[in-house]
Amino acid sequence: MKLLITARNMSVTPAITRRIEKKTETMGKYLYPETEMQVKMRKEKDDRRIVEITVPMGKNVILRSESSADDNLFLAIDKALAKMERQIRKHRTKLGKNLREEAFAEVPEYIEEDLEDEEARKVVRRKTFPVRPMSVEDAIIEMELLGHSFFVFVNIDTERTNVLYLRKDGNLGLLEPEA
Repeated sequence: MKLLITARNMSVTPAITRRIEKKTETMGKYLYPETEMQVKMRKEKDDRRIVEITVPMGKNVILRSESSADDNLFLAIDKALAKMERQIRKHRTKLGKNLREEAFAEVPEYIEEDLEDEEARKVVRRKTFPVRPMSVEDAIIEMELLGHSFFVFVNIDTERTNVLYLRKDGNLGLLEPEA
C-alpha cells in the first residue's frame, strides 16, 4: 500500500508520519500493494484538526473517511483511520460474498478467516415511543431537552413523520420524506 500524506496550514512531522504508517499496517493485509491511500490533514482557524482519508478500491469504488478533533491531530488521525479500516473490511466482506471464489485466489487464508468472522450489524434493542404532532421549533426544544442527536416527530404542518438531527457542523438537519 502506498501512502500519500499532505497537510494544509500545518507541517507533516516525522512523528505524524510514523503514527499514520503504524496505524495503517493492519489495513495493508486487506489492500493490494499498489493501492494508494491519500491522507489529507488541515488545521482550521478555530484550531480544529481535520483528517480526510481516501482509498480508491478499484473500478467505481472510492472509500472515504473524515474525522476532526479540537486541537488534537493524533486523535483525529486515529478516529479517521478506524473508520477507514471498518469500511475496508466491510467492502472486502461484501466482495467475498458477492463474487465467485476465484476472485480472491491470491488472498492469504488468514484474511479469508477474518472476513468470515466479520458479522453484519444486528438490531440489539427496540424501543417504542409515542409520536405526537408538533412544530419544528417544538421538536428542536424537545431534542435539546432530551440531549439526543436526533428526534422523530410528526410535523404539525405537513402531518408527516420527520426526523430532526444534529449535523457534524453543529447545525440541525431535517429529513422530510415524500411519497
